Amino acid sequence: MLKIGLFCSRVRVEEKLILAALEKRGVDYERIDSRRVTFAPGRNSLGEYSAVLVRCLSHTRAFYLSRWLEGMGVPVVSSHQTIATCGDKLLTSTALQEAGLPMPHTEVAFTPEAALDVIERMGYPVVLKPLVGSWGRLLSRVNDRDAAEALLEHKTTLGGYAHSVFYIQEYVDKPGRDIRSLVAGDKVVYAVYRSSEHWITNTARGGETQPCPINPEIAELSVGAARAVAGGKATPGSRTTRSIVAVDLLETADGQLLINEVNHTPEFHGAMLATEADVAGEIVDYVTTIAKENS
Repeated sequence: MLKIGLFCSRVRVEEKLILAALEKRGVDYERIDSRRVTFAPGRNSLGEYSAVLVRCLSHTRAFYLSRWLEGMGVPVVSSHQTIATCGDKLLTSTALQEAGLPMPHTEVAFTPEAALDVIERMGYPVVLKPLVGSWGRLLSRVNDRDAAEALLEHKTTLGGYAHSVFYIQEYVDKPGRDIRSLVAGDKVVYAVYRSSEHWITNTARGGETQPCPINPEIAELSVGAARAVAGGKATPGSRTTRSIVAVDLLETADGQLLINEVNHTPEFHGAMLATEADVAGEIVDYVTTIAKENS
């Protein structure tokens, strides 16, 4: 008999919708609070699950719980490979580059002096990002040398892992919006525009969503990105390693689409204002398919 585990801490709108979709479909499930879980490597202290959906707010919890579960042979959505790659922007960029997918020009430095050299060579403005983070936090558009020197000094003074690697990306002058798609396995569930007068268009920062048609280019890039972060090939016919991810696409002035970021625990309540897709239902159906394959 199938049984789905749902790992989460805080139950947000998304988790409430997923729980409702599980109930509606009559799926046997259990919600597990990741804040209260303890485990010994190689030992199953939870019980038997046909598959587990990981919706942890904490990347650290998602990273280690997914590795533990997979070590016991439990299918995890998203997979540990996907979570590990998406949780680090440099690893994401590397996976996209290795898959031959289009992305903004990106360089990395380990000292403020080297970072300033990169920024001056790339030309202003550039975007300075933390390796780990979401919701558009700690992003900086660097418009001139004075701003670059100040930001690099601040990061160096703050110290710690998060500020010890300088991830520098070209600034893409998008048309007041970006595109967010959600991919479950090899299926693009929806695509929406996220618009804002601010250069950061995340809905968590006030961006508004509008419908976006899923054309062949959006579908190909979205599925290709999902395959890439899962450790698979970005070529047609290759199977995605278990993943449900959100893909952020940027439109350039000449109409090209670039893959900006890939998120392994996507929120989707904002997107629901601009799509008729049953997002939570699609997520549950995909996890159920994975569970059936394991049974």
